[in-house]
Amino acid sequence: MGIILALITAVCWGSIVLVSEKLGGDEHSQTLGMTFGALIFATAAYFITQPKLDSETFAVGLVSGLFWVIGQRNQFASVDYLGVSKIVPLSTGMQLFGTTLFGVLIFREWETSQEITIGLIAISAIIAGAVFTSIKDKNEKGKGNDYKKGLTVLLVSTVGFVGYVILIRWFEIDGWKAILPQAIGMLLGGIVLSLGHSAFNKYAVRNILTGFLWSTGNITLLLSLSMIGVATSFSLSQTGIVISTLGGIFILKEKKSKRQKVFIMIGLVLIVAGGVLLGYTKK
Repeated sequence: MGIILALITAVCWGSIVLVSEKLGGDEHSQTLGMTFGALIFATAAYFITQPKLDSETFAVGLVSGLFWVIGQRNQFASVDYLGVSKIVPLSTGMQLFGTTLFGVLIFREWETSQEITIGLIAISAIIAGAVFTSIKDKNEKGKGNDYKKGLTVLLVSTVGFVGYVILIRWFEIDGWKAILPQAIGMLLGGIVLSLGHSAFNKYAVRNILTGFLWSTGNITLLLSLSMIGVATSFSLSQTGIVISTLGGIFILKEKKSKRQKVFIMIGLVLIVAGGVLLGYTKK
């Protein structure tokens, strides 16, 4: 069940950047709209499940939500430099490295030699796949392919996303209890980061839909964390980059050379293979 939940997250999160780009707006309105959508979803879920919230759960969830805002806002911003089909695979590889490092070294989620061997092969395949899908064409120029700025923004994004996942796992917060305080932290962070940017517009309203999409993926990830651990659940959830990468090319019409398309297909095969292998690291 934990693997199935993580794969649901993959489908939801693999569609977010793609859907948000189609809905329009800049990183500020996109992030703000998502946080509103997440809060609406979390409020409804809270009244349905009625979990008991103590001060620790609320505080950890709130901070986790703030970390997420940093991650998502900067991921949206990095699209302007590199495009969806490059940003999402690169972001995935960086997040996988961070979450797996914590999951294995701090939480000791891979204990046997077999788990460690399979896990390392799987992670290597996913990261290699992310690199293949983001290979730059020799003729690419201009702001849309500014790697230095794009990677700097992505690094900040990665810190945010990794912090968001690890905090919940570190304090062993139940997924249903975490989503409301998380959503409150997300909205507060979204409002602060949007100050002075005229983010309250029609695009923010449209991106409430991406908030619903993200929230569905979020709750399935949080529920899977306690079942199969951070390293496996988060890694499986990131295989959704297949959706965003192909969507960037065929839906958003991002130009790719024949050479890049070959590398992209090889990369996607490696990513999916790595995700399948990760399923064998937990009994």
